[in-house]
Amino acid sequence: MDNSPSQDDPGQPPVPAPVPLTKPELTPQSQPVAAPRPSTAPVADAEMRVSDADRERIAELLRDAYAEGRLDAEEHAERIGAAYAAKTFGDLVPLTRDLPAHRSVSFDKPPLGAGEPATAPARPLPPARQEAPSVVAIFGGAARKGRWRVGSHLTAFTAFGGVDIDLTDAVFESPEVEITVTAIFGGVEIRVPENVSLLGSGVGIFGGFDVREQTAADPYAPVVRVKGVALFGGCNAKPRRGKKLKEWVRKQLGAE
Repeated sequence: MDNSPSQDDPGQPPVPAPVPLTKPELTPQSQPVAAPRPSTAPVADAEMRVSDADRERIAELLRDAYAEGRLDAEEHAERIGAAYAAKTFGDLVPLTRDLPAHRSVSFDKPPLGAGEPATAPARPLPPARQEAPSVVAIFGGAARKGRWRVGSHLTAFTAFGGVDIDLTDAVFESPEVEITVTAIFGGVEIRVPENVSLLGSGVGIFGGFDVREQTAADPYAPVVRVKGVALFGGCNAKPRRGKKLKEWVRKQLGAE
C-alpha cells in the first residue's frame, strides 16, 4: 500500500517553481555605456587657424604688390583689412591668388621630428647699390629695397601711386637718416630694422600719417626720422620684427 502523500493532499504546502538565476551585470539595463571618443579626423589645411606671423607675411606680399603697381589703393586697403581679419588659411589664400608671390604661400609644415636644415657656408655679400636720394611714384609704384646704400637724407613723393621703402637690408652710411614724405592721393610704406630708433613728426590731412616710434636699446644705434605730409593719402612707418641692422657707418664702404 502506498503511504506517500498525494500531490492533491491539501495538508501539504505547495512546492514553489524554480526561479532562473540571472546575473545583474548581464542584463541590458546594467551594461556600462561607453563614453564618446573625441574625433581624431585631421583638420583640412584650409581650416587651420593662422597666426599673427602668417597674417603679417600676407600683408607684406600685398604691400609689395601695391608698390609694384599690381594693386590700386582701394584693392590694397581692402585686402590688407581682410588679411588682418583672417582666421584660417582658407581666408588668406584668395588674397594673393592672382599675384606672382602666391607661390610662396603654402600650407606645408615641416614634420615635428625633422631637424633644422644644414646651413650653407656664408657667402660674401654683394656690394651695396648706390641709389638716388629720392623715390618718386606718379600714377604707379616705386620700391627701394634689398642691399642698397642709404645716406643721411631721403625723399619720397607719390601722387596717385605708392612708394615702398625697405631699410631692413640697407647699408647705413650715416648714424641718422631723415626721410621726407609727400603723399597726395597715394601711400608710402617705410620699414626699418628692429634694432634702430624710429621717430616721426608728419601731418595727415584727410589722410593718415602713422609712425610706430621706437627707441633702440643701443644708444649708438642709427636713428631714422620720418616727417612730411599726407594729403588724401597715407604714410605708414614701422619696424620689421625679426630683421636687424648689421651694417652701418662701415669704413670699408669706400673700398667696395
